[in-house]
Amino acid sequence: MSIQEAVTGTRTGHVDTEGDRIVFDVRGEGTPIALLPGTPGDASVFGLVAGPLAADHTVVTYDPRGFGRSSGNEPRRYEIGQQARDVVAVLRAAGIERAFVVGSSAGAEVGLELATNHPDVVAGVVAHEPPVVRLLPDADELQTRIAEIYRTAWTEGSKAAFFDFLLLTQLPFNAGEPFTAAEVAAIRPGAEQVPGIDFADYYMKHQMLPLTDYLPDLDRIRRNGVKLVAGAGRLSLDLPFGRTARAVAEGAGAPFAVFPGHHGSLSDPSTAEAWTATLRDALASL
Repeated sequence: MSIQEAVTGTRTGHVDTEGDRIVFDVRGEGTPIALLPGTPGDASVFGLVAGPLAADHTVVTYDPRGFGRSSGNEPRRYEIGQQARDVVAVLRAAGIERAFVVGSSAGAEVGLELATNHPDVVAGVVAHEPPVVRLLPDADELQTRIAEIYRTAWTEGSKAAFFDFLLLTQLPFNAGEPFTAAEVAAIRPGAEQVPGIDFADYYMKHQMLPLTDYLPDLDRIRRNGVKLVAGAGRLSLDLPFGRTARAVAEGAGAPFAVFPGHHGSLSDPSTAEAWTATLRDALASL
């Protein structure tokens, strides 16, 4: 046992796979749960959730390739299939044959991909607000707008495009609230000088299209016998990624869970405890 494990109860390991080193943490004992973060998140996204779950589960968190402690060697690309294979590699390196998978945002798509193509390692999936816009009735309109935003990233700058994307998706990046059109219009002229969002260049140019173009094979998940719960924050229910979560539940014939707060409330100290309680209920239904 390492000193870190003795002091914190967390074992850190790594696995080399497909050209990169993926770093992961394992804590607790019990039924395994793998927590899959959205982008640009890493294991720390689940910092307020992993500890309580580890009281009665073996909890695996990890830094996706290119983020946190994991490497992101060139040429970098983003592909949901590879992201799912990374999770399989992490579980094997951690000595876990099968786990419940909890994914939020991009991580929810990775969870759906695991249920589709790696069902042997998945005991069940909780998919929180996956950005699978192709399931929506207005998918063509949304994808047209996303394509325009992608072009903006190359012609006007990634940060300006990122704020356009936030406005379209109504993600709560404005102190827990979505940006208004007037606020984005005021920010855009100086967007490239906005600090703290340097990840926007990689996201807008390399991640946004694969994430929003991903179409889960819900019929295959059902045929694979993988149990699924889809869910969204109460404040997201009428927003794009709340609607996508509802579409996943309806398309898969799966339960729908309403979580506290919004897209990112799992990392908010004011809602994390209630979020974790809702997650426990969702896991119990799998």
